[in-house]
Amino acid sequence: MTNSISPQELIVIRGRGRVSALGQSLAAIGTASPFTTRQLGQYSLPVAALPAVAEEALQELRRSSPSYRQLDRTVLLGLLAARQATAAAGWTSPGETSPTNNQLAVSMGSSRGATGRLEEFHTEFLREGSVPVAASPLTTLGNVASWVAYDAGSTGGANLSHSSTCSSAFQALGNATAWLRAGMATRFLAGGTEAPLTDFTLAQMQAIGIYSPFAAADFPCRPGAGKPSTFVLGEGAAVFALEKVSAASLTKPDHEPVAVLEGVGFGFEAIGSKTGLSADGQHFQLAMRNALGQSGRELVDIDAVVLHSPGTPAGDAAERAALRVVFGDELPLLLSNKWLIGHTLGASAALSLDFALHVLETQHWPTPPFPTDLAPAQSARPLRRILVNAAGFGGNAASAIVSLQ
Repeated sequence: MTNSISPQELIVIRGRGRVSALGQSLAAIGTASPFTTRQLGQYSLPVAALPAVAEEALQELRRSSPSYRQLDRTVLLGLLAARQATAAAGWTSPGETSPTNNQLAVSMGSSRGATGRLEEFHTEFLREGSVPVAASPLTTLGNVASWVAYDAGSTGGANLSHSSTCSSAFQALGNATAWLRAGMATRFLAGGTEAPLTDFTLAQMQAIGIYSPFAAADFPCRPGAGKPSTFVLGEGAAVFALEKVSAASLTKPDHEPVAVLEGVGFGFEAIGSKTGLSADGQHFQLAMRNALGQSGRELVDIDAVVLHSPGTPAGDAAERAALRVVFGDELPLLLSNKWLIGHTLGASAALSLDFALHVLETQHWPTPPFPTDLAPAQSARPLRRILVNAAGFGGNAASAIVSLQ
C-alpha cells in the first residue's frame, strides 16, 4: 500500500463521548438487551432508545438553557456526547468554556438532522397554516454543528455539518482530519448524531421491509445471522476530540497510550437503486483500500473489523464479500455493536468507532446470543489495530482505521 500522508504527523483522539441505548458508558455492555418496544399502528417494533439515566441527562441539558429547550433531540444528543469528549480531552469541564477553545472547529455528521422538530413544525403547519419564525434555522442540517460549537465555547472555529446517509459521521471525521493535516485548525470535535425514533421515520424503515420480527428482549438486531432481515432503528451520538501531533511525541518513554486515527477512506459506486448495493460491495472495497493506503498499513496489520452490517441479509452479505475480495480467505475478526444499540443511521459510524476503541482498550467484547459469524468474546492474541466500516443509501461507503500507540 502507498501512503500519501506524512508518517511524521498523526491524528490523535484526545477524548471521546457517546450516548446510545447503552447509556453514556460501555461498562455493562452485553449484559442484557437494551431494546424496548414502540407501538406503530398495528406493529410493535423493537427500538434502541436511551435508557432512563441517559434520558434524564438529556432532559437536564434541555432544561439548562432557554435556548436549548427549542433544540431538536438530534442536536441535544450531539451536545451531550461532545461535552463528554471535551471533558475527557481535558480541554474544558462539561458545560464550561475556555479561551483555548476559541478556535475549536466542529465537524458533525447526521443522516436526517432535526427529524423530530421538522415533523413537529410540519404537523403544526398542516393544522394551523403557519409555522414559528424559528422553524427554518432549527431544522437546517447546519444547526447540528453550530450548536455543538456554541456549547463548546468556540467563537472563531469552523463548524461543518455533513450528510451522506449512514456514513455521515466518517465524512465528518475525514473532513476534520484533512483540516488538521492542512494546518487549518488545531483542535476538532468530530462525530455523528441521530435521533430518528419518530413515528414517521419508523414507518419509513418498516415500509422498506427490512425491520426485525424479533421481540425487544431477544436482541432483535442480528448482524451476520442471515434471514430474516433484522434491522432495528436506534438513537445516539458519538463525538471525538481530535488533534494533530508529531509521531516523535508518541515515542517518548513517558507518553501514555493514545488512540490514533490512522486513516479515513471513502468509496462510491453508481447503482440503479438508491437503497441497494452491489453484491460484492464495491464501495466497501474502495473505502477499505483507501483507508489502508492512507494509514500505510498492510492487510496483516488489521486484527479486527467492526462491521457496518445492519442485519439485512443483502447488506451483510455484500460487506463480507467485499472483505473477502480485499483480505482473501483469512479474514480479521468480525465485530459489531449494532446488536447492542441498533442502527443509529448518521451516528452509526461514530458509535462503531467508539466501540472499536473500547475493544482496543479492554481487549474484550460480548458474545452475541444468536448464531452469527461475529467473533466470540476474546482473541487468542492482542488486538492492536481495528478497521471500522460504514455505508449508506446511494452507493457510498467509508472506512476508518484506529490503533492505540
